[in-house]
Amino acid sequence: MLAMVSYIINSAFRGFLLIKRWKPEVIHVHFAVPAGAAAWLLSKMTGIPYVLTVHLGDVPGGTPEKTDRWFRFVKPFTYPIWNDANQVIAVSQFTRGLAQKHYQVPIKVIHNGVDTSLFDSGKIIVHQPPKIVFAGRFVPQKNPILVIQTLAELDDYAWELVMLGDGELFQETKEEANKHGLENRVKFPGWVHPDDVKNEFQRSDILFLPSLSEGLPVVGVQALASGLAFVVSDIGGFLDIVDQGVNGYLCDIGSLDSFTAVLKELLSNDNMLFKFRQESLLKSKAFEINNIVSSYETVLMEVVKNEIL
Repeated sequence: MLAMVSYIINSAFRGFLLIKRWKPEVIHVHFAVPAGAAAWLLSKMTGIPYVLTVHLGDVPGGTPEKTDRWFRFVKPFTYPIWNDANQVIAVSQFTRGLAQKHYQVPIKVIHNGVDTSLFDSGKIIVHQPPKIVFAGRFVPQKNPILVIQTLAELDDYAWELVMLGDGELFQETKEEANKHGLENRVKFPGWVHPDDVKNEFQRSDILFLPSLSEGLPVVGVQALASGLAFVVSDIGGFLDIVDQGVNGYLCDIGSLDSFTAVLKELLSNDNMLFKFRQESLLKSKAFEINNIVSSYETVLMEVVKNEIL
């Protein structure tokens, strides 16, 4: 807690020096805590309005496994951050709905965006064998071990798996693959450069993320732009990315049976997998970065205009 207070004070101090030199008309921050607290303090000091973008972990109940105990203490101090913001933006409908259970303020949804031209390979195909990709931190929230356990149930099907990322469960996940005799079918490159993620997505067919909680994952938006089919948890921002049975499947959280059933269907039906990939590519247009930037520009200009009036 002392570290957070120190961060807020130091951020506000540095921000104050920048404001004196740059003279902005609006402050925009991501995450209600701790950045939102710094923005609130800066606004009180300078009179400059602020816009707050919230993701999920900064909302009570968003990532309960990580923040529930913490929010029991700090939640009373967060109300002014939300109430005094000139505009609050959520990155997904799920985050917006959860936030409105706790804070009685208007919240607009603007998704995370992607430069679709960087991820679109130009041609959708179904690889033989189909290629599955996991991309994220190897932590309990991302549930990487369930990826291995699911594919161990599908050992008789043709598939290849690449698990991108690292983290505390990296070695345990590799050991799980070895335990099931999958070491020759699963690759573990570890942490990779963003360009490598893009290239791997362009070589893949299915994004498999059995997360326990999500805001609007950037890799999800990137996977849309790459035209990947989705096998993900029925949670959070995935609801904005996946149309059930159209470009992927939303599965019961943590359910081995649910994930196994839908992957079995996709791995055994190339025509369905091809159609899902095409639908993802079409859906990605709504997340094009230029459209997202325009939405933010509109919000920021409205805040400045209202201040002048």
